Amino acid sequence: MDKNNTNLRNFLEITYDELEELNLKAKKKRVSYTSQEEMREFYLGYLSKEKRLKAVTIGFSDIEGRFHMLDYDKKFFIKNYDNLTFDGSSIRGFSRQAESDLRLKVDWSAFWWLPSDVFGPGKVLMMADIYDQDNTPYKMDSRGLLKSYVKKLREIKDYTIYVSNEIEGFLVKGIDAEKNFDERVGFELVATGGYYHSLPYDILRIFIDRTAEAQRALGFENEKDHPEVAPSQFELNYAYSEVVNAADQIQLYKLTARQIARNLGMTATFLPKPITGINGSGMHTNFSISKKGKNLFYDEKGRGKLSNFAWAVISRILNHASDICLVLNSSVNSYRRLDPHFEAPNEIKVSETDRGAMIRVPIFNERSARIEIRSVAPDANPYLTMYVLTKVALEGEMKKENHEKRERVNYLPSNIHVAISQFRRSKFIDKILSQEFKEKFVSLKQAAANRSPVDLGTRVKNGEVLYHHEVYNQVIWNSF
Repeated sequence: MDKNNTNLRNFLEITYDELEELNLKAKKKRVSYTSQEEMREFYLGYLSKEKRLKAVTIGFSDIEGRFHMLDYDKKFFIKNYDNLTFDGSSIRGFSRQAESDLRLKVDWSAFWWLPSDVFGPGKVLMMADIYDQDNTPYKMDSRGLLKSYVKKLREIKDYTIYVSNEIEGFLVKGIDAEKNFDERVGFELVATGGYYHSLPYDILRIFIDRTAEAQRALGFENEKDHPEVAPSQFELNYAYSEVVNAADQIQLYKLTARQIARNLGMTATFLPKPITGINGSGMHTNFSISKKGKNLFYDEKGRGKLSNFAWAVISRILNHASDICLVLNSSVNSYRRLDPHFEAPNEIKVSETDRGAMIRVPIFNERSARIEIRSVAPDANPYLTMYVLTKVALEGEMKKENHEKRERVNYLPSNIHVAISQFRRSKFIDKILSQEFKEKFVSLKQAAANRSPVDLGTRVKNGEVLYHHEVYNQVIWNSF
């Protein structure tokens, strides 16, 4: 017998049907706010009994929204789950070197069983909140900010924030195509078709099918998937969910797509505009608020069947559109997408039909009444984006209406330097973010902006890709 062919490992592998059933049950508990104590007891019991698990992957996000993962040996995790630490000084925008240790506090409700053919056998994934050395919530943890705020809204107003995201991306040839980007060559598309067009066994269709299968197994509750308008572009839609879970799913969506693309020898990129001359990628964010199971955005007799409450939310978002633009469009490259020649949602207005409007009112019924914020880029920090949108929706100042004359249309910032300037000056941002968070976020955005030309021109430049916060190559960054 060839000993090299002997299977020595017996790690957990679960069929996709079983994964979907397990993850949907976990999701139901998560969005119904089952207590942390009950969830901890349940999952610790499961981890102890399941002998085929080798590791628990803990996920967290930095201030810019880049997803990080640590694998803890399962036996170590069970004994030390309440004392998990990591070096915060190694994460951009986190603690200084002199005070580098940070804590990871496991969110017991945020638990996923993983498809083994995508992530490897014998692992489960959990999200964690970040705590400081003194065991208080870490101020740079945007997931913690979002969780804390929506918990307050639930306790005080009995509001539940619902979000559904339509996340677009491109499939391009080659592994690590972003980190190996050369502006003289650009990205090489895997397909040159268009909207909805891809034969069943085209590489783009194979990628979309595999990603959809994995998402379904992760409990996303898929709705539809298809090639998008631009060649080699994709979009996979899934059900709306409670806002923290929705933000977690954005991170899982991109992680899953990137890994499946890599398994195919490709790269899934969520740069908003990786190729000029064709449509860019967005993350249209459908947003609504419910109370005691009633959708507060719906009113049969209201303007466009939206309630006064919904119109007030729209007014506040539009009034603070420039203030929050840097959060929703946080990279140099994202301002290429706000190009009016390609259905760019860069007009600070609301419309039922005009796709150039920042906010669109989709067709809906009572259950699905919502607004669609179209200007959000797919590389935005999902937690910070949902936190800021929810804050501005409920606490921003209303836009002053001028009924005497027709108002001229205003536009979102045309480049990141303008967006940074408006973010810095914003009194509203000062109210909702700590000074430390604001300064660190701005400093990272300014550093990336300084590494790219102010005039973007017609060709995607090395700087806007190689120094992008999701691409981030430390060797290149430090040698600038």
